[in-house]
Amino acid sequence: MGTSEQLLTIAAVLLGAMTTYLTNYWTERQKIRREQLTRWDDRKLDAYENYVDRVRAAVFLAVELYEHREGIRASDDPEPQLRAQLADAIRLQGRAFERIMLLAGDEVIEAAHDLNAASRAVDWQATGKQPGTLTDWRDRNREVFAAINAFHESARVDLGVSGSVLGGGHQERDLLLPPHPRGASDGAGLD
Repeated sequence: MGTSEQLLTIAAVLLGAMTTYLTNYWTERQKIRREQLTRWDDRKLDAYENYVDRVRAAVFLAVELYEHREGIRASDDPEPQLRAQLADAIRLQGRAFERIMLLAGDEVIEAAHDLNAASRAVDWQATGKQPGTLTDWRDRNREVFAAINAFHESARVDLGVSGSVLGGGHQERDLLLPPHPRGASDGAGLD
């Protein structure tokens, strides 16, 4: 075998080794990138789930406080304790929102801002900071749950989940609230 054949063989071996190395390097980088995306998607999902859970917890406490204050349904807890529980739930909701700000994209963050505004309106009427009738109360609750659905939709898009929670295939659902008390008027706050 001549020198030129030996050099050609060595070049072919080096080219094969370099190609194998580059292919393995590229494949490993893609694998790491996929793992990172999956890890961040897992964290986003946890953050989104926790945030909605915190919003709902605050809304449910606001409902209990409002119903207690308005005489719709008495609570086992005194009003100061209900107010303290609501304040704590709002604080935890704020912390959960901060995780959204760290992990989410623009659309999800905007949906979270809208959800915060809607849930604050519920909190403010429940605590008496915002006046309103029972009709206003029900409308505010409808708005917060519509904002939760909009947040869900944005989060699904961000996570690459197919389908839609706002599509035409879903029925329009109303709040699961007790009926209006008989004989109550809108002006009295219990329409």
